[in-house]
Amino acid sequence: MEDLKAYIESGILELYVLGDVTPEEKLQVEEMALKHPAIKAELDEIEQSMEMYAENNAVEPPEHLRSRVLNSLLTNFGDDSTFKDKATETTSNIVTLPSRSSNSSFYQYAFAACLALLLASTIALVTLYNKLQRSNTQLAALQNDKQQFANRVNLMDEQLQVFRDASFKFLKLQATPKAPAGASITIAWSPARKKVMIDLGAMKMPKNDKQHQYQLWALVGNKPVDLGVFDASSDSTAMKQMKSIASADAFAVTLEPRGGSISPTMDEMMVIGKF
Repeated sequence: MEDLKAYIESGILELYVLGDVTPEEKLQVEEMALKHPAIKAELDEIEQSMEMYAENNAVEPPEHLRSRVLNSLLTNFGDDSTFKDKATETTSNIVTLPSRSSNSSFYQYAFAACLALLLASTIALVTLYNKLQRSNTQLAALQNDKQQFANRVNLMDEQLQVFRDASFKFLKLQATPKAPAGASITIAWSPARKKVMIDLGAMKMPKNDKQHQYQLWALVGNKPVDLGVFDASSDSTAMKQMKSIASADAFAVTLEPRGGSISPTMDEMMVIGKF
């Protein structure tokens, strides 16, 4: 009896009447009601109590609202097409969404493929650009070498013309006491063409510093005439054309400040020669 009393007081019967129990609990209550009349009587009493409570606390709707609800129910039940239209309308509003699993996978693979293609294209473009830059650099170097070679050929041709032209006279300027022993410069002069050239390849002169240059002079009636400046360097192999002059009694070279002087510094005369 104690177990039945505890079971009744547990509240499971009230929940059963309210329908707030699990299927297992419902089956258990029904089995207990079949085995024990006291539980069956308790269930009946709980149901009667709840029915009485609902009747005592029921709210009567207004008369006009009650009539409208009843008329609406009768109309809808009498016309089946109303339900068909509603069902059709409801069905027509349902939109079936396509499955995204396959599309999503396709787009993922497509995006990965596009990204890989973009990366490969970028690498190819960078490689091609670098090759093009190297080609341009090599082409510029070849063009520069070609120009230097052409200049050298033209200069050599000009030098050959000097030796072939009978109007040119060659004079070797000898060292003065100011210059080292053996210093000399060979010049080629054509009075008819008014050309004066120095053979830098055969020149034997000490190298000048950055603050000084050699200056060539022509002596005309004991008056010095500036014919330009030049440098002595170990890689000088060409003939350098100086300023033009039609007549001269002698030629001399002095060491002057860089850029040359208006008049020669006699104490710095390095070589001299007369025809």
